Amino acid sequence: MALRVGIDFDNTIVCYDRIFYEAALEKELIPPHIPATKESVKDFLCSQNKESLWIELQGYVYGARMTEAPPFPGVIDFFISAVKENLSIYIISHRTRYPYGGPKYDLHKSAFDWLNTYGFLNKNRIGLKQKNVFLKETKDSKLQKIADIGCTHFIDDLLEFLNLGGFPDKTEKILFSPALKPGAEPQGGRIKVFGSWNEISAYFELDN
Repeated sequence: MALRVGIDFDNTIVCYDRIFYEAALEKELIPPHIPATKESVKDFLCSQNKESLWIELQGYVYGARMTEAPPFPGVIDFFISAVKENLSIYIISHRTRYPYGGPKYDLHKSAFDWLNTYGFLNKNRIGLKQKNVFLKETKDSKLQKIADIGCTHFIDDLLEFLNLGGFPDKTEKILFSPALKPGAEPQGGRIKVFGSWNEISAYFELDN
């Protein structure tokens, strides 16, 4: 069977840790001593009952500051090797068109700007086809696209998404989790776990 690999976008391909920390500092939303990770920024704001500020910060980073977030280490090499070896690769993301709060950034446009900035859609750099990128407004429509494409594998950073009811039975679930020990099997189903894109490349037998 020919492999069809679907990949989530935010926090799976794009690493937001530093930019969320820097943006929150600039807006004086956090003290400088908290860890420079997206989750630490979120946890701090929510612990202060400032969920609305967190929502606005998300929209700001995903919109105005998107291109400042780098790809995760190894993910560009994965894509280059996959495209070179004619592996069918799809980006399938749950991303609303506009933020839930704050200024009305076009979050779909910012995602494509990011893909262009880092060469994903440039045939002379990575060469992913734009028609293979799907930004879906709901989790249900993301699940449906995975099923419609017939993904043999799907890579996501959210265990809760991989364990959603309605996730295609025949699609192998892969959890990308740099914070989780590689090889660990989370509760909730048979899911392969990898802590880096180099490990994922090795799993698919891609040369980096």
